[in-house]
Amino acid sequence: MEKRVNKLKTLLHTCCAPCSVMCIDTLRKEGIEPVGFWYNPNIHPYTEYKARKETLVQYAKDVNMELIVQENYGLREFIQGIPSDFNNRCGFCYSMRTDIVAEYAAKNGFESITSTLLISPYQNHDALCEALDKSAKKYGIEFLYRDFRPYFREGQKIAREKNLYMQKYCGCIFSEEERYRKNKK
Repeated sequence: MEKRVNKLKTLLHTCCAPCSVMCIDTLRKEGIEPVGFWYNPNIHPYTEYKARKETLVQYAKDVNMELIVQENYGLREFIQGIPSDFNNRCGFCYSMRTDIVAEYAAKNGFESITSTLLISPYQNHDALCEALDKSAKKYGIEFLYRDFRPYFREGQKIAREKNLYMQKYCGCIFSEEERYRKNKK
């Protein structure tokens, strides 16, 4: 019997190259060829934003993955949209990004969206899934759910072997602050 190949046209929101390694590999093993999408206005400082983006651009070339780059260093927009409760900022951040991803996907013939953020054990997985599902429904496409977390350590190992730039915090100014507070203790 011939194996059916899934031709689902999927837009993969991509936060960075290290997190994308196993997401791309896993989807390809399923017969899904993802198209990467860079949109991360939350990343601070600009040098961090630039390092992550440049590493991803090069990695996408290395693995022959199409990558769409939304060139918008939108730190001000991100900070202005955060609720006064900084501890619950992640939900806003997820929604801000997933709405842009879903809108682009719908306007450009993609059938589904997913995100490399789904690989991180440090993200709020449920809130992220909720944001992806809500954004997908809003634009009439599918949220392609995959729990990539079991592949996190393997992906990080491969990223180190490939000498990919690896960040030490989620990306936003608040997660950077938390990183330094933890190091102080």
